[in-house]
Amino acid sequence: MRRAGKITAAARALAGEMVKPGVTTRQIDQAVFHFIRSQDATPSFLHYNGYPASVCVSVNDEIIHGIPGKRVLQEGDIVSVDVGAYIGGFHGDCAATYPCGKVSEEALRLIRVTQQSFFEGLKFAREGYRLSDISAAVQAYVEKNGLSVVREYVGHGIGHNMHEPPEIPNYGNPGHGPRLLRGMTIAVEPMVNAGTVSIIQMADGWTVKTADGKNAAHYENTILITPGDPELLTDPAGSLV
Repeated sequence: MRRAGKITAAARALAGEMVKPGVTTRQIDQAVFHFIRSQDATPSFLHYNGYPASVCVSVNDEIIHGIPGKRVLQEGDIVSVDVGAYIGGFHGDCAATYPCGKVSEEALRLIRVTQQSFFEGLKFAREGYRLSDISAAVQAYVEKNGLSVVREYVGHGIGHNMHEPPEIPNYGNPGHGPRLLRGMTIAVEPMVNAGTVSIIQMADGWTVKTADGKNAAHYENTILITPGDPELLTDPAGSLV
């Protein structure tokens, strides 16, 4: 899991460095594919339930699962990159949202609140707490900052499979769900909308957008529950704004 996490985090950082005006989303996907393969790993997302690419690249009002293609990134866009790598029988999974060139203060604040909401939840990713303690902390921080938490998509367990039980919503009341135990590996991933909580599923069967057309951001790491502090298996260095 640590090896998969390191490769996944490095792939995320590579994708983030490529978020510049004039770059296509397909170019990001191709670079991530070649990097992961160069590490003797396999892109977790490629062909997963039919997904056609190695990375999800979601721009502006696209919340998650944006399919890379001919789209050219523009100054002022915000770009969410979600990537996974599989090696030695285990997966890593992480995501982050990056500014493309100079972006508005509102967009930058959305990115920062989304990232920080993850770390608010991480405070409760410790042995003995319950899953919903993480969820409640994420929701409280996001809503305190006047933003909305996506309800329809959640974090998850991760290990031999990309998505394993338990599901980890980014909202809810504390004190519910399974207790966290040492050795558990989970992916916590706040998805945050600048406006309404409502979403739209696009006709491609993958891309999810905000219903009001306002921006969204996404941030995720794979976490190991230990007897002490949680361990981030996908080191976030290089992802923070």
